[in-house]
Amino acid sequence: MAIEPTTEQQAAREVFAAGQDLALVAGAGTGKTSTLVLMGASTRRRGLYVAFNRSIAEDARHRFGPNVQCRTAHSLAFQAVGRRYSDRLNAAARIPAKQTARILGITRSVDFGRDRQISVTHQARLVMSMIRRFCYSTDQQVMAHHAEPVNGLDTDAQNFLARILLRYATMAWEDITAPRGQLKFDHDHYMKLWAMDRPVLDAEFVLLDEAQDTNPVLEEVFLSQDAQRVCVGDPAQQIYGWRNARDVMTGFPAQHLHLTQSFRFGPQIAAVANRWLKHAESAMQLTGHGPTASRIGRTPHPDAVLCRGNADAMAEVLAFLDLGIPVALTGGGSALQRIATAAMELKSGNAPPTRSCSCSLPGKKCRSTSSTTAPDRTSRRSSG
Repeated sequence: MAIEPTTEQQAAREVFAAGQDLALVAGAGTGKTSTLVLMGASTRRRGLYVAFNRSIAEDARHRFGPNVQCRTAHSLAFQAVGRRYSDRLNAAARIPAKQTARILGITRSVDFGRDRQISVTHQARLVMSMIRRFCYSTDQQVMAHHAEPVNGLDTDAQNFLARILLRYATMAWEDITAPRGQLKFDHDHYMKLWAMDRPVLDAEFVLLDEAQDTNPVLEEVFLSQDAQRVCVGDPAQQIYGWRNARDVMTGFPAQHLHLTQSFRFGPQIAAVANRWLKHAESAMQLTGHGPTASRIGRTPHPDAVLCRGNADAMAEVLAFLDLGIPVALTGGGSALQRIATAAMELKSGNAPPTRSCSCSLPGKKCRSTSSTTAPDRTSRRSSG
């Protein structure tokens, strides 16, 4: 049975139907995906929904009509560019800094006097950091300003070091993009190469979800499209700033609308949420249209614990297990399991195993030893 759209959702659909670009700021539980589905169902034009990760894209495929393709940005980039580097992606080995230095020809420390030296291996790590920062940027080539600050160096020394490292960073990027390069090739690399090709997406309208956490590289691709563009998200829920993610919506030259009616909770929780939104300097104020019995208070037996990082999540898991309480991690805890397995292998004197990654590639798997720690992790106690 079709759900009657709210006044706010109807307004968003009308702006979309008029062919206008739209930035839709959607609070928690306000039906942003349902609104996008309404948009897609209101036209026969070909659309593309771009999701943050594979699970969201998979869920969206079951909700959108056949005229809207649901993908992740990495799957689009892999299809266009990444597949040419499949063998490099499948190569498991992480390249140690010592080997990276040897590949790039870094043979001497940089001496700044007073017992302050930047070793060969430290230079190698700084070079690869430059590549990572370059891949997160919209720049067309590696530059000195991609060098990260080094503790203990003043501005002049930092600039001097950056100029030295730039030569090696340029060589590193040439190696990475070469078909038979020796350095580790990962997903950020083909994503950057894809954006540098200035791709034209095969769609008459593009729906960008979680726009508050958009990689600058994807932002560049999205903003360059001639198709109708709709971005949706909530700046107050940004969590990936540590990966240089930015809020696309704020400066997006389009009509700006809000979804404020939350169906996730009732008025009491909405009132508390609005206090925190003010702390986050958000102009949004939510209204609670969910279960009226929902409330905020203490509970002696929590069913879920929200954690800020993997270490906190693991501490909660172990504490529940000590109490004999069954517990599970959202997402399955595979990242923590890999870390623990690798630690045991290292303690036993063996090389840590390779791992499968969740790179959101349709029907594909790659092998990689690089890992990313999420900014938050939820530990859940099972109800059984």
